[in-house]
Amino acid sequence: MFLEHKYTIEELIKRCRAGERKSQELLYKQLASKMMGVCMRYATDRMEAEDMLQNGFIRVFQKMNDYRGDGSFEGWVRRIMVHSSIEYYRKHHKMMQAVEMTEADEPSVNPLAVAKLDAKDLMALIQQLAPGYRIVFNLYAIEGYSHKEIGEIVGITEGASKSQLSRARAILRDQITKLEGKKYGYAG
Repeated sequence: MFLEHKYTIEELIKRCRAGERKSQELLYKQLASKMMGVCMRYATDRMEAEDMLQNGFIRVFQKMNDYRGDGSFEGWVRRIMVHSSIEYYRKHHKMMQAVEMTEADEPSVNPLAVAKLDAKDLMALIQQLAPGYRIVFNLYAIEGYSHKEIGEIVGITEGASKSQLSRARAILRDQITKLEGKKYGYAG
């Protein structure tokens, strides 16, 4: 009998490398909800995120032998999901061309307004960003990539990455200010 709680990640990896379908299913079940969160940040809707997740896991299982054990397995899977999501997006959507612009002084937003947002509200605001802004924002602010790395991943210049991040932050600031205004009954 194949018990779900019986195997460690290391054992599941070994069994997946041997091509055991049941182990792949168990590994998928163990990581799918976390990785769905990653895919949702790059998708336009849940259905697209599910496609990204499936494509990502196909790639994980294809590249299983490439995992050398340096760092966490979950982190390795996460990187594959990010790259797979961006590749999926490129195939299915026209990427917005980045126009470089200089960073201007941006108005600040009340830190208490940001603190009062729950993760779900913030995620909804991020998903409303235009695709180019959303991808750069996620790669920089959430995944921790440098502008140089983002440029290489997305196919834009380092300056364009900085510009898109700046614009994404400005848009998010405006949206948070508007939410704050609605919450307290004044126009933002």
